Amino acid sequence: MTTRQGQGRQVSDMQGVVNALTVDVEDYFQVSALAPHIPRESWSHRACRVERNLDRILALFERRDARATFFTLGWIAERYPAAVRRIVECGHELASHGYGHERVSDLGPAQFHADITRAKALLEDIGGVAVKGYRAPSFSIGRSNLWALEVLAETGHRYSSSIYPVRHDHYGMPEAPRHPHRPTGRGGILELPPATLALAGRNLPAAGGGYFRLLPYAASRGALNRINRVEGQPAVFYFHPWEIDPGQPRIPGIGLKTRFRHYLNLHRMEARLERLLHDFRWDRMDQVYASALAGEPQQATPPAAAPELA
Repeated sequence: MTTRQGQGRQVSDMQGVVNALTVDVEDYFQVSALAPHIPRESWSHRACRVERNLDRILALFERRDARATFFTLGWIAERYPAAVRRIVECGHELASHGYGHERVSDLGPAQFHADITRAKALLEDIGGVAVKGYRAPSFSIGRSNLWALEVLAETGHRYSSSIYPVRHDHYGMPEAPRHPHRPTGRGGILELPPATLALAGRNLPAAGGGYFRLLPYAASRGALNRINRVEGQPAVFYFHPWEIDPGQPRIPGIGLKTRFRHYLNLHRMEARLERLLHDFRWDRMDQVYASALAGEPQQATPPAAAPELA
């Protein structure tokens, strides 16, 4: 793997903070919001598009010399082991998204234990690397099921990125800390929340996904700039392979809000990601938060007096 020192990296080096780039590896028919319209038993009969989308993402990251963490479903890994191995071979971190994209809020402790144990074993066997990280499908760990963090620790996971400190109709724990913390106390699993912007007493989503497609790029860039330069903290950004795929099949019968959220600006997503990778510095979760994972206090980077990006 060659290291490129192109214009993109020179521009982004004006900022001292390295952010965490993450991908939730699932296909369009596995999205929780579409579950009422797509029976789980139909998954195996649908045309899977995740492998070709992963190839495009890996090529994009290679062009921009960016490394990322891929939170991967065991269901996907089982069917596309070569794609999982390519992720590892390209220098990215392999992490878990569970096996079958079931919300943790729909599972009991025993079911959750079985799901994450199965996924972790699959990913480690296929990828040949230790899996340290986990992200709950649809950020489905919150105040009612914090027991899941203890189960994650018991099964050998080192960190989670599952608690989104925002208000949302499907997930969120707005009172949770915005930056790295250990919800179950000293020695417990490290929680690395998706990025938020604190404004007028509320936490606003700034981590990517549908918000990145909905809002003008300048809004996302401004939020990340504030987190990096004013707060001196890394930001955790995420997206899905299906979000760069405007040609994916349209699911009939879904409501207007779900249709809007899922299909909006898919045709613009890849170009926006190009800009994002150009404007900021990025790395894997386990590298960005290496000190915190080692048990050292997480220090904020002194705010940078960098010029505004064009």
